[in-house]
Amino acid sequence: MTRDLLLDYPGHIARSRVRISAGSLKGLGVFARQVTGATRAVLVTDSRVAKLYGAAALRALRRGGITAGLVEVPVGERAKRAEVVAQIWEAFATLAISRADAVIALGGGVVGDLAGFAAASWLRGVPWVGVPSTLLAMVDSSIGGKTGIDLDAGKNLVGAFHQPSGVLVDPQLLDTLPARHRRAGLAEVVKKGFAVDAPLFRWCETHAQALAAGEPIALAGAVERAIRVKARVVMGDEREREGGKRTALNFGHTLGHAIEAALGYEQLLHGEAVAIGMRMAARLSVDVAGLPAADAARLEALLDALRLPRRMPALTFTELERAMANDKKRSAGRVRWVLTPRIGDASVPRLIETPLVRAVLRQVGACDRRPPR
Repeated sequence: MTRDLLLDYPGHIARSRVRISAGSLKGLGVFARQVTGATRAVLVTDSRVAKLYGAAALRALRRGGITAGLVEVPVGERAKRAEVVAQIWEAFATLAISRADAVIALGGGVVGDLAGFAAASWLRGVPWVGVPSTLLAMVDSSIGGKTGIDLDAGKNLVGAFHQPSGVLVDPQLLDTLPARHRRAGLAEVVKKGFAVDAPLFRWCETHAQALAAGEPIALAGAVERAIRVKARVVMGDEREREGGKRTALNFGHTLGHAIEAALGYEQLLHGEAVAIGMRMAARLSVDVAGLPAADAARLEALLDALRLPRRMPALTFTELERAMANDKKRSAGRVRWVLTPRIGDASVPRLIETPLVRAVLRQVGACDRRPPR
């Protein structure tokens, strides 16, 4: 006899408290205690951020009644590897981190992805708090609970949805952010506007000069607006279900992730690669989804005003197509492209014939073979 048993578990509602306040790093301990209840924690950060803010963060945790250890990871995308997560797990074991304790991720998107994934997998899940230190992390990766690591086959192929108990956003941390990284972060702000929120896109157009110059008031405004947009999207589609609204946030990422992987995560920052990907996605949207050419031109003009790249380094169609074959949005072995018929309304991914894809790839710098050195 065969009998199926259906286990119906009560629904779990994940909650994250996001606090946006200049100078709020000083209150990290109080905030972390409030959202996790922990009195012990481990602070995970990279070696660069540790020099800038590590001591201040540890002092803030102690003031809030939290005893904390420190774990440093390497700087950059190449740190998002299984061996680095294993090192974090070993540190957790040494520090005897329990489910009553918390993980604090202080740094950019790489640190958040690593520490969040370590928290998701340690003892099958411990609370964590994100403290993003880059514009890119503040407006994008710190919100929504995506955590994970890269493989040689592609970016973010291993991971988990694990919502942070809290996210502490201190715009003053952007004071030490290099201009290039600031511009790369702005690419994600533009993406949210163009893909899901037309008012945000218009606001970016209006404030492009101030954003490009790194004016603190403009950057703080961009941070809050972008966080509100992403929060609205992910609250309605936490797990990025098939056809869900969160999929729209991958606008520009199919090519962007492929460029990063094909370059070995060197030469271009994530936001720079996404900017090139958005240019391509907008052009495909004109050809396939009915986006007015004038709206695609507005996107190009805004990315130009923010001094984001127009073309990729020399990469061949073969290299890019191999990388895109591992894209998470592929279907039946084929890549699906997130496109939009209008600003603020990116749609369900769709399949596009290879000749058209190659024609537009060529416009942003792809080639048949790399030129000789």
